Amino acid sequence: MSAISELGKLKSAKSDGKKQNKAAYLFLAPWFIGLVLITIGPMVASFGLSFTRYNLLSPPKWIGFQNYARMWEDERLHTALQVTFTYVFVSLPLQLAVALFLAIVLDRGLRGLAFYRSAFYLPSLLGASVAIAILWRQIFGVDGLVNQVLGAFGIQGQGWISNPDTALGTLMILNVWTFGSPMVIFLAGLRQIPTMYYEAADVDGASRRQQLFRITIPLLTPIIFFNAVLQLIGTFQSFTQAYIVSGGTGGPVDSTLFYTLYLYQQGFTNYNMGYASAMAWLLLVIIGILTVLMFWTSRFWVFYDDQD
Repeated sequence: MSAISELGKLKSAKSDGKKQNKAAYLFLAPWFIGLVLITIGPMVASFGLSFTRYNLLSPPKWIGFQNYARMWEDERLHTALQVTFTYVFVSLPLQLAVALFLAIVLDRGLRGLAFYRSAFYLPSLLGASVAIAILWRQIFGVDGLVNQVLGAFGIQGQGWISNPDTALGTLMILNVWTFGSPMVIFLAGLRQIPTMYYEAADVDGASRRQQLFRITIPLLTPIIFFNAVLQLIGTFQSFTQAYIVSGGTGGPVDSTLFYTLYLYQQGFTNYNMGYASAMAWLLLVIIGILTVLMFWTSRFWVFYDDQD
């Protein structure tokens, strides 16, 4: 009788497990549907369209690798890549440096820390918005705030956005200004560093500067790496700022022609959707290669506390 009873309990447990699995699949169904319809489906369609000539008005026409071969001769695409790489590799380190500096300052126990943390995080929420891009265009315009401040010191200002030598720099400043998200992550990482390291350093007579470079930054390298990867991917996808500031042209003289902006022009202005799809996959490959390189180089500079 005991064996029959145990067998009954086992069958009952299996039945309950199947019911729980069905409930889990039911709750996960919206996510799976969204994954297929919003992510995987469009990616597969984009990959297929990258081998076609498609203008959104007529059926796609298969042309093989012509879209990819065209990239070698497209001078504007080369300009867009140059502008985007300059924007990413100049503004990204500056953004992370500002975020880390402010996180260290806030970690010292300022009064009203919650207020400052929220206030500094706000630019990350608004930095990619159309409103901030319009405001940025006004600030750096001929009669903008920057020139008004310079005029108070007797310095003749200029049209910072209309000058091809400075237009990209204004967008870099905007990207640096959106330091809030990495700053909050840095602040959380600083709170996880054991205080015993600093106490031991104080006993040994280490200065604040020595503690920063010998304790704080080495133990924070996993967080630096995490922020760098996230911000790298996000910065390569920047679009709104350049579109609004340049009026959708990437000017002046293509100095703010981000890769994503040129992709948009090809797809939705020139109706070269096949070529735009190929450009999108090139961007994916570029981001993927750079991400892999970052993971490979991390073994040389990222320190984990549990390493031998």
